[in-house]
Formats: sequence, structure tokens, C-alpha cells
Amino acid sequence: MQSEQKVNHAIETYADMIKRICFYHLKNPADTEDVFQNVFLKYMMHDEPFFDDEHEKAWLIRVAINACKDHLRSFFRRNTVPLEQICEMAAAIPEDHREVLEAVLSLPDRYKDAVYLYYYEGYTASEIGRLLGKKENTVYSLLSRGRGILKEKLGGDGIG
Repeated sequence: MQSEQKVNHAIETYADMIKRICFYHLKNPADTEDVFQNVFLKYMMHDEPFFDDEHEKAWLIRVAINACKDHLRSFFRRNTVPLEQICEMAAAIPEDHREVLEAVLSLPDRYKDAVYLYYYEGYTASEIGRLLGKKENTVYSLLSRGRGILKEKLGGDGIG
């Protein structure tokens, strides 16, 4: 079990990132808060030592993604209709970024994770591969296909 000081430090350091990851998966502020709390509860109960800060960060990202997927697969979630939509949080997003974010959020999960971690969190393809348990070349394929889907949705002009 982690010490209170270590848990508080992890929350201060990684809270924003974990909330963003949860929100882009769940698209609901209330569910985001629930899963966010569960992620840090799992962190608190984690007994294994972390090798370094990057290992700790990667572990938290992996736990957050898995917790979101578990939440989305839950019986309650599959049999209810969410009251809030992503548009409620849109006020915090600059108008010129809103269309792109909505397009990224609408990608199939296998592309969305890779695109989000690469463009929003700044991870390299090899780091994403380790986080998602995929080969580096698979990550490059996911990024390429995800960009292709985004280009179609956003009406890209072929530049870039």
C-alpha cells in the first residue's frame, strides 16, 4: 500500500492527465470522476514499487484506460442512457479546437487511444506500444489510419 504522501504527490502530478484520459473515453463528467477516484484508489492499494516516474505514469495511464473500458462494459452502463454529453464540457475548449476534439473522440477506440496519446499527451509510437501492449509498427498503422479517418471527417486538404 502506498503512503498518503506518495498518493497525494501522484494526484498533484497526474490528476489532470488522468481526468483527460477518462473524459475522452467516457464523455461524461460524472463517470469521469468515478473512474478517476477508482484509479487513484487502485494506486493507493498497489504494493509493487515503481522503477521510476515514467513507470509510475505509464502504470496510471494503463490503469485509467482499463478502468474506463471496464466501466463502459458494465451492465449498468450498457443498460442506461447518459444524461450529459460531451457538449457540456465544450465551453472549456477553444472554439477552433472543438471540431478536431469531437472528431478525435468519435474515432473507434483502437485508433482513439493511439491518436490521443500521441498528439495530446506527447508519447512516441514505441512508448504507446508499450502502454497499449502493441508493436511499434502497429501503433504507426493505427496513427496513420486514425489520421485518415480524421482527414475524411474534417475535410482535410492533403497537407501534412
